[in-house]
Amino acid sequence: MSAPLFLVESLPVGLSFRLDGPEGHHAATVQRLRVGEGLILADGRGGTARGEVTAVGKGSVDVAVLSTAAEPAPDPRLIVVQGIAKGDRGELAVQAMTEVGVDEIVPWAASRSVAQWRGDRGFKARDKWASTAREAAKQARRSWLPVVGGEPDCSTKQVAARLSGVAAAFVLHEEATERLSAAVLPSTGAIALIVGPEGGISDAELEVFRVAGAVPVRLGSEVLRTSTAGVAALSVLAARLGRW
Repeated sequence: MSAPLFLVESLPVGLSFRLDGPEGHHAATVQRLRVGEGLILADGRGGTARGEVTAVGKGSVDVAVLSTAAEPAPDPRLIVVQGIAKGDRGELAVQAMTEVGVDEIVPWAASRSVAQWRGDRGFKARDKWASTAREAAKQARRSWLPVVGGEPDCSTKQVAARLSGVAAAFVLHEEATERLSAAVLPSTGAIALIVGPEGGISDAELEVFRVAGAVPVRLGSEVLRTSTAGVAALSVLAARLGRW
């Protein structure tokens, strides 16, 4: 099994480091790391440090830093505009997409989204997505944390405006004739994927995205749930872009 990863605000600058706080508690109390075991420290911005546990305290571990590295930001950058889903389906989508390499997730208040993120509830729900992405990134040993951001309930108009700054955009739609596996992909920049909620994407929304430059695509003959469509599409892109 590979060494566990823990997130820190900044990487160690010397040959020793004390991991404390919530991450230290997790290392010492939950994972029960022992002296001599290896671990990875990551700042979530591409920087990592590999180390070995030299002492275990109450809610902390001391680490001997063995090596450091800096991974460049992924390029092309993969952005998923995820329609807000009811229950835990949105969190399931965020978790799985983080594990397969999404770089940014934008919560989208689609016209057919059953759940509504308004006021404080919206910020709490977005923060829950961010927390889910953080934990999934640790499990996947990612050096770059995905961004879950912007407004907690980005409107269709705001999504369309965002598409003007990407190199390519695709809308997952069951009636599309073009397959994502055959779509033309840029070699650099950002690629945006738009995933609808449980009720799908309305004709009006699809037209707004078309005008903004997005291309409707499908994955196959099956119709996937909102919690699995994004991760399936990201898997296709990861293979085509050489990430996998």
